[in-house]
Amino acid sequence: MIPTDLAGDTRRRAIDRGIGICMTGAAATSVVISFAIIAVLFRDAIGFLSSVDFGALSNSIWSPRLGRFGILSPVLGTVWVTLIAALVAGPIGLASAVFLSEYANPRVRRIIKPIIEVLASIPSVVIGYFAIRFIAPELVMRLFPGSPGKNLMVAGLGVGLLTIPLMTSVAEDALRAVPQSLREASYGLGAKKVTTVTRVVVPAAVSGLVAGMILSISRAIGETMVVFLAAGGTGARPTTPLDGGLTITSAMASVASGTDNVAGVGNAFQSIFFLGLLLFLITLSLNVVADRFVRRVRQKY
Repeated sequence: MIPTDLAGDTRRRAIDRGIGICMTGAAATSVVISFAIIAVLFRDAIGFLSSVDFGALSNSIWSPRLGRFGILSPVLGTVWVTLIAALVAGPIGLASAVFLSEYANPRVRRIIKPIIEVLASIPSVVIGYFAIRFIAPELVMRLFPGSPGKNLMVAGLGVGLLTIPLMTSVAEDALRAVPQSLREASYGLGAKKVTTVTRVVVPAAVSGLVAGMILSISRAIGETMVVFLAAGGTGARPTTPLDGGLTITSAMASVASGTDNVAGVGNAFQSIFFLGLLLFLITLSLNVVADRFVRRVRQKY
């Protein structure tokens, strides 16, 4: 039996219960919506798979309106774009984070960090046109004469620009979370600044750095507009990053850009859900593997 003087005001308890019910409802709504999306993906993806010959999925062309469903074309395009974006955002983002965390004074950090994060606020369609107008003619076509103006490398470089702020922000937070006592102990043993950073700080923050890299890769896999504009949009299976191609997301966008329920063969519209399910499974697998790795190497201080 709770004493009357400790039970609190009746109206306050009622308000607390009401707020708790509202918060529980919000959380439950999020779960229900997530399961509804997954259910729709599975339902229509299974419907697509039941209406298409599995041999058609090994075709070298992805063109659903013509009844050609070569899944390796968007998958390989996604791999090339993601790999290039990771090679751009990983080193640049990590180097920027190390500078901001370990070398920049507070005034410089306050100036530079917002400038880096401006990239995240630029609409992806603008980055796409920047890739077409600058990256393609001034970088890719100069380094690789004869390459088409729109290809997977151009798209990958554009997506890499978009993922730099994410990698920088997460990596800097991870580096700054390393206790100062570890740095001081390293300096006390006579280590130089660069040795402390590379041998102490970075290894101590490796779980956060890996998490940032995984987030950047997931961002690159899910990017649509830059690839839709700059990758060339050809449905043929790419053999090199200098070929035009599609990613999973841009393939979905190109199919969905048709009028009404997508003109073409009967299951062209359902192919969007098959691609969406494939993308969901890829990102889910990536995050599960990354979570296990981070749990294994995480250090608590």
